[in-house]
Amino acid sequence: MRPRSSTRGKRQEILVAAVEFFGQQGYEDTKWADVAAAVGIGSTGLYHYFESKLHCLYVIMGDALEFYMRDFERITSEHAHDYLGALVSALRSGFDVNEHEVLRMRVLVAEQGLVGIRRKSPREEAAREVARARTRDLEFEWATFLVRGMEQGTLPEADPRLLARAVLGLNLSVWHWYRPRGTLGLEQVSDFFIRRQLAVAGVAAELADDLLARVGEQPAAIRA
Repeated sequence: MRPRSSTRGKRQEILVAAVEFFGQQGYEDTKWADVAAAVGIGSTGLYHYFESKLHCLYVIMGDALEFYMRDFERITSEHAHDYLGALVSALRSGFDVNEHEVLRMRVLVAEQGLVGIRRKSPREEAAREVARARTRDLEFEWATFLVRGMEQGTLPEADPRLLARAVLGLNLSVWHWYRPRGTLGLEQVSDFFIRRQLAVAGVAAELADDLLARVGEQPAAIRA
């Protein structure tokens, strides 16, 4: 007999399965019943955890943004006295993902437009607001971090909000097309894009080379 999962454990199972389906088949083409079957419950059982497929999607997006935010906060705290080291480490962290996280990021960027649409359902709207707030918080944290570099004279002056969106946008654009088993390895992709992110931030190419060598090697492969 299959062991019974806790409510929290089953909810996480559903989120993992939904990411796999949404990321591989697309959100619109995924059948809610297929997600239910993947976690061993009936279709109606899903509604104990999520009001709808859209509710589940908003939770996935909110979780992805929270993961990104926590990692950014951890890295900038650990490198509090090394601004450029923190910058490079934060950029690298954006590419230090496993295959499931690649799918989750793909879902996030593919369906980001849905975050801007208000919902009548209270549960859907609450989950949407969480995802929307975390998007704003991430942009604000990056903008604040970039201002610190400008105030130190490490980065040239620029509109911090636009610059944050440009830097983040380069990373997010990758997940539209990147495939873990494709012809381009993650190390090649991350090296190319991190250099462009540093250039957008105003870091000279020669300094970028030194920083990348000093901070460490690129991710060798997708994490298991």
